[in-house]
Amino acid sequence: MTVDIDSATVATAVVAMLRDERFDDLAELFAPRMAAVVSAETVRVGWTGEIAKIGAVRAIGNAAVEQVDDELVKVSVPVTAERGGLTVHLAVDADGRLHGLRLAAPAESGWTPPDYATPRLFTEREVTLGTGDTAVSGTLTLPKGRSARPAVVLVASGAVDRDVTTGPNKPFKDLAWGLASRGVAVLRFDKLTYTHSGFESAPGFTMVEEYLPHTLAAVELLKREPGVDPARIHVVGHSGGGKAAPRIAAADPSIAGVGILAGDTIPLPRSILRALAHIAAVQPGEDLTEVLESTRRQVERAESPTLSKETPTADLLFNWPASYWLDLREYDQVATAAALHRPILLVQGGRDYQVTADEDLPLWESGLAGIPDVTVRVHPALDHMLFPGTGPSTPADYLEPHHVDPAVITDIADWVGAEPVRLGFRDRLGETWIRQAARVRRMSRIGRPDETTQYS
Repeated sequence: MTVDIDSATVATAVVAMLRDERFDDLAELFAPRMAAVVSAETVRVGWTGEIAKIGAVRAIGNAAVEQVDDELVKVSVPVTAERGGLTVHLAVDADGRLHGLRLAAPAESGWTPPDYATPRLFTEREVTLGTGDTAVSGTLTLPKGRSARPAVVLVASGAVDRDVTTGPNKPFKDLAWGLASRGVAVLRFDKLTYTHSGFESAPGFTMVEEYLPHTLAAVELLKREPGVDPARIHVVGHSGGGKAAPRIAAADPSIAGVGILAGDTIPLPRSILRALAHIAAVQPGEDLTEVLESTRRQVERAESPTLSKETPTADLLFNWPASYWLDLREYDQVATAAALHRPILLVQGGRDYQVTADEDLPLWESGLAGIPDVTVRVHPALDHMLFPGTGPSTPADYLEPHHVDPAVITDIADWVGAEPVRLGFRDRLGETWIRQAARVRRMSRIGRPDETTQYS
């Protein structure tokens, strides 16, 4: 296909419309299929929610263009704001019409390993889950040594990458490296809705399509992996992934247990309004009146008794079709977890305003009362991302450098029965060689008058 318009110019103009809150003008650029599932109001809610986290736009960067197929061009535009940034991803056709629009964290996060991670104790490799137009990539983090290890599949919430990259932070990479250092194999993967745009708004799409196929494929991959104990493969989900975890385990009796990190029980539409009300209270400088009103209208539609599969997607929260919201109504995560008769771990942060210790956690506790093998860990200082802090949590906190609290690593490692990593002969030999080589390098510097070196 010969592109008839400058896709980069179109994308930059779209980002300028977002910055200037010209949502109705932006909606006029939607291709028919996108216009059927996305409205100006949907974009308004998504954009203003992100701006509440990162502040006003300060600069729009250069667009990066990539040919997807004969019809579409993918364009990514970085945006710098007062307290962070984001990347706007768009799919543009030859006529300058939009077929996709997604807001994501910047590609470069500046992440550094947490102190509790010991990279010499594990290896990592790329894996693929699924096939064809639903294939996603992932990372297997495998402790060294000959022992058959317990394993965890990490399940994220929303359209995120395998690390749940948020500003300079990668909480799932923290978990993977921390757990692997404690002797737990970990598989994490890019979400379907992150890798392939459009699935989340397709008619008939539900939580089942979002979560189950790739998580179950990850479990099967781990079963075949040397060094993993196939009888000790667990699913650990965060937020919406925690809510989905019991449903995933119910579909596969071989899953040894379910970990639920900040998993919600309050109906999602109401928890969204609760989170917005919290943000409005802790960030009084941000006027969220219009966002709250717009979100309330979308919540009313999602909770309406007249909601049907024919309700236009463009009228609903998150650009999710009615099928998703109807399925959520029918799914009881607490009852599903209670019926598993397998070990369950609940981890909750006391400063979490998205999933709260006062409203969400009690429903887990009451619904699982009397069920054996239920472990509950509440950490008063942690927020929704399992980062430690003080005072009321805010969206801007997520964009400051953090690591998942080491107590969460301990919670999961102890729960799955992790054993210390003991290196084999070859690995120990390699470690010895590295230490000796470093010693030779240090000793070779002694006596050089033109250098100042401190030895310890």
